[in-house]
Amino acid sequence: MRFPADMLYRGARLYYEEDRNQQEISELLGISRATVSRLLAEARACGVVHIEVRDPAAGELETLAAALKDHLGLLRVVVTPNVLGALPAAVQAPAVAKLLDEAGLHAGDALLVSPGATILGLAHERLVPLPGVFVAPTIAGMDEPEEFYQANEITRLLALNAGATPVLLHAPVQPAEALYGLLQEDPGVKRVTGLWRQAKCALLDIGEPPRVRSSLPTVLRRVIADLRTAEAEISNRTFDEHGAPVPYPGSDRVISMPLDDLLRVPHAIGVAVGTNKAKGITAAARAGYINRLVTDTATAHAILELAR
Repeated sequence: MRFPADMLYRGARLYYEEDRNQQEISELLGISRATVSRLLAEARACGVVHIEVRDPAAGELETLAAALKDHLGLLRVVVTPNVLGALPAAVQAPAVAKLLDEAGLHAGDALLVSPGATILGLAHERLVPLPGVFVAPTIAGMDEPEEFYQANEITRLLALNAGATPVLLHAPVQPAEALYGLLQEDPGVKRVTGLWRQAKCALLDIGEPPRVRSSLPTVLRRVIADLRTAEAEISNRTFDEHGAPVPYPGSDRVISMPLDDLLRVPHAIGVAVGTNKAKGITAAARAGYINRLVTDTATAHAILELAR
């Protein structure tokens, strides 16, 4: 420390509490203005002065989160600022990292990840270190050009950035009936489906109502007429506004985590943004498919508006 502690304290009080300018302080302390500048810098560096920048919207976010938690009956809700033009993951990554940290994942535990644009974005982020944790997809491979449908790749990327161990699912999402039966006995498939039943945590994208989506996987696109009552989907498992499953032709052959298995996950984290997802998020929460939620301000308001 280049300045005596009492001088640091006095200079800091004059500047920050009494609103004196540097010229006045130099005259009162008998030092040059340049020395005053160095003194104030040292006061900040050594902790005599602590500057806190508060987000004026933080209070609103916490109030919204509390209201949403109570309304949906969830264990935890984090509301972020609206994503505006940014990728949702960039805004939501700190909140998701916080919930992952709270999950207390240790070596040997399992983290499940669903497909979806938001989860893909999160996979590119360095969320929390997860050494020894198994990361597995909630659905088998979809033959689609869009990257956000590639559950194995999302799994691999998230595991890579977290220092975790990926456990991939090498099977088609909707095989023919004969192959479906054989795959149920495949050791690789059984390893992943076993993790579905014992996972400690899951990151789940909640999809928009199929009837309004601009992009649908083939499995859902070819049965769209049967999905009129579907309000949302998680890993191609569709459900209505009450959370009841909406079956469709071939859904009994889909290799995807059953909705009932989601009820067993202690930390089932829904990550979803979009006012048109309000009913689907509500349904997922009420049915118990998620017990934690990360969303933004606009979506939170839309969910609460449904109750009015």
